[in-house]
Amino acid sequence: MHDNSAPRMPSEPIATEKVTIDRKVFFLDLKENQRGRFLKITEDVGGRRDTVMIPAGVFQDFLEAITRLVDYESKL
Repeated sequence: MHDNSAPRMPSEPIATEKVTIDRKVFFLDLKENQRGRFLKITEDVGGRRDTVMIPAGVFQDFLEAITRLVDYESKL
């Protein structure tokens, strides 16, 4: 994870992670705007990008849901 402690432009991420799986690249950017903090998840497949925004207030709900799915999948 990269932490930018110096002042940043509004469009710059606070922190970012990159996950590469085969030909897909996922960018996870913690960002902030006038409405608050959020996670921007972008999938890049051969130059085509899809993005999902998740408000910080529901991070824990998403983490719990993902954990349940990981647990379920491990038992298949």
